[in-house]
Amino acid sequence: MLASLVGLVLFSVVLARLTLEPSQASADLVRSNVHPGNSIRAYLEDASAGSAAKQLGGNLLLGVPFGILLPVLVPQTRGVLRVAVPTAVVMVLVELIQGALVTGRAFDVDDALLNTAGALLGYLFLGRRMSRAVHPRRRHWWHRWGAAVRRAAGRRRPEREPRTGAG
Repeated sequence: MLASLVGLVLFSVVLARLTLEPSQASADLVRSNVHPGNSIRAYLEDASAGSAAKQLGGNLLLGVPFGILLPVLVPQTRGVLRVAVPTAVVMVLVELIQGALVTGRAFDVDDALLNTAGALLGYLFLGRRMSRAVHPRRRHWWHRWGAAVRRAAGRRRPEREPRTGAG
């Protein structure tokens, strides 16, 4: 658990360094994008293969730690939608701050979408397993109580009667 917290802090530092530092070199090239898919299409059509892979892959990879660490630190976020929503919110906030306050950076909805997709990939490939290893499923008191009552009565859970074809 402590390792996950340290990992989240390190991820936050890297995220801030990569996204919130001013970039004077790219100030003239930066344009805001509020239409999903426009930047992705532009990278695939106009940029070289290496540049497109760097931009798209970098945004995907930036979300992966979030999908791994979030369900480990907060087990209630286990589930695709429960990982996607907080990740999307955080990434949109990062993009808004980036567009409003950082010189040479702009808001790009595609970056937030790619970051969220990366978080989902991280969750599906590793985050779900790690979260279950750290936080096994709980057996609630009513599950334990029902099993204890059945054991005391010397019987198992009642079985269903087989269905017949006649109705």
